[in-house]
Amino acid sequence: MAASEAPCYLGWDFSTQQLKVIAIDEQLTVIYEDNIHFDKDLPEFGTHCGVHVHSDKLTVTSPVLMWVKALDMILEKMKSSGFNFSHVRAFSGAGQQHGSVYWKEGASQILKNLSPDLPLHQLLKACFSVRDSPVWMDSSTTTQCLSLEKAVGGAQHLANITGSRACERISVVSSFAASLFLSAYAPIDYCDGSGMNLLQIRDKIWSTACLNACAPGLEEKLGPVVPSSSVLSSVSPYYIQRYGFSPDCKVVAFTGDNPASLAGMKLEEGDIAISLGTSDTLFLWIKEPVPALEGHIFCNPVDSRAYMALLCFKNGSLIRERIRDDCASGSWDEFSKALKCTVVGNNGNLGFYFDVIEITPEAVGIHRFNSDNNKVVPDFPKEVEIRALVEGQFLAKRIHAEKLGYKILPRTRILATGGASYNKEILQVLSDVFSAPVYTIDTANSACLGCAYRAIHGLVAETSVSLGDVVKLAPEPRLVVTPTAGADQLYQPLLKRYAELEQKVLYSPISSHLVK
Repeated sequence: MAASEAPCYLGWDFSTQQLKVIAIDEQLTVIYEDNIHFDKDLPEFGTHCGVHVHSDKLTVTSPVLMWVKALDMILEKMKSSGFNFSHVRAFSGAGQQHGSVYWKEGASQILKNLSPDLPLHQLLKACFSVRDSPVWMDSSTTTQCLSLEKAVGGAQHLANITGSRACERISVVSSFAASLFLSAYAPIDYCDGSGMNLLQIRDKIWSTACLNACAPGLEEKLGPVVPSSSVLSSVSPYYIQRYGFSPDCKVVAFTGDNPASLAGMKLEEGDIAISLGTSDTLFLWIKEPVPALEGHIFCNPVDSRAYMALLCFKNGSLIRERIRDDCASGSWDEFSKALKCTVVGNNGNLGFYFDVIEITPEAVGIHRFNSDNNKVVPDFPKEVEIRALVEGQFLAKRIHAEKLGYKILPRTRILATGGASYNKEILQVLSDVFSAPVYTIDTANSACLGCAYRAIHGLVAETSVSLGDVVKLAPEPRLVVTPTAGADQLYQPLLKRYAELEQKVLYSPISSHLVK
């Protein structure tokens, strides 16, 4: 990339498999993108998909110095390409959620005295008391999580306080990444802090009950929490001297990768973003949250008065592909024809398709019911099976979104991304079930892009300018489908039936419904 003379803004993403960066100009046009792939570009750390899975199959970690060295490498690549750091006015970033980094005593002094003659990974190699950070995939602390739930009065009470049941590790990857740029410990932002099961999400302060259940003196070690749009400080002198950043370049609070994606997709109140990938993920903008034992509720990264909810469904594209292979000869065209030739509501036939144990709800197996709520064995006709799968997936998403306090508004938009978002017939079912228009968006590097947007917003947030005002020039999503007339009346009773049948599925033996 040739050096640009215009002001620009950076967005960083310290994700599971890569470190990514994006630069945008004041017209929100992407002018630079790059990444460091941990497995490929840093083979000396021996990771697979960016992590180490330990022998117990529960402990999953990533080397902290791998992340630090990746930052060294990507900055050197940018410098070699001619990127002009002196024109960066501000930047923000994201980190994978539910990971943790442990700084050794005395590390703050090392951070304050970094020599610009040496790369960061050499300067910081003695700064971490735990060299391998537990990440979001780690499941080795279930016992401690249950203890946390018990200490505060049960799983639902913990969800009421913090927005989630106990997850497996405490997330501070985003504040770690910001610390690297500040050469000082960075505070955790409200949004990523609310993913830690330690923050009172309504009051936006650490929960004394949750902190006391974990360890003494924890609040001091976590430091303060700050609004997600906060300008933390100017960039450290290390980056000014080594790379030519301007002394006036501001660092806006870093946040989690999922919240950053919400910003990158330009979600507004009432909107839903749905990623239809290997797993299906829902992002929801919520005004009044209702914490439940499923999903997560976070403080909203772009509006401190609102919240965002996240729901993950493990059985996504892989089960759609299996039913395509079983019922449509492996053809997406045949799959789409089946959706077109079957009626909205599928004549009351409903199905639950969980090839692997689901997260939301915690169930497994294939369960089919006819319009009288009687179990159907072994299969529906092929066309009915295809519609039952797709309708069932979207009915579940709407039911569980509404459980968390989501309300469909007249202006609601569904923003779809991921592989299945290219299938118009699947999106038509999505539109019909939610009674809302569906748009598609190009969300390549949405967390990075969201952080670049947040960097601009951080400079003006204190003047009550919204992120929506900041990103007016960004590309608009493309309308693909609108709800079929009368679909909402058909789906209202089906939503109620589906929710009731889900309870049967949760508490029924699965031996006769196991995956073929």
